[in-house]
Amino acid sequence: MAGSVCVRAWGDSVIEGDGMKLRTQLDALLDEYRQRLHDSLDGLTEEEARARLVPSKTTLLGLLKHVTYVEGVWFDEAVTGRSYKEIGIASTPTRSFTLTRTDTIASVRADHRARCEVSRANTAGLDLDDVVRGRGGRYVWQLYLQMLRELAHHMGHADILREQLLAARKGKSQSV
Repeated sequence: MAGSVCVRAWGDSVIEGDGMKLRTQLDALLDEYRQRLHDSLDGLTEEEARARLVPSKTTLLGLLKHVTYVEGVWFDEAVTGRSYKEIGIASTPTRSFTLTRTDTIASVRADHRARCEVSRANTAGLDLDDVVRGRGGRYVWQLYLQMLRELAHHMGHADILREQLLAARKGKSQSV
């Protein structure tokens, strides 16, 4: 598109320049993948969101809870140096997938949105070449790449789990 600053569409994560700064592009990609994972729960029941379709603890709701944890690790602990306990996140990646009885689609989504706002606030005043010390000294650009890797990785899981859930739903309606 001539003269466009940013081209983004579902399934087409193309971001075109026209002078757009790298930081703006990275923020846009992060927000796109955050939203896509958030949206993977659209139209599902609480039971479907919690369904374990693989031997691990991985569920769609658990994936969103896990990426909320990952946001805390990379954009809070790494930036501020605060402990997991101070941040209020699980003590290990494995535990971050664990769902409690009170976890619902609405509550996990709200936690995710709030954590993303904290992430944005914590990184707002930083340049990509700044070094943060909370996880042993890393450039801010490394945090962005790690978060993009995590989100893309888990978005793939979410796509497959959602497809399985919707196929099972379709199969049930055909057999009734």
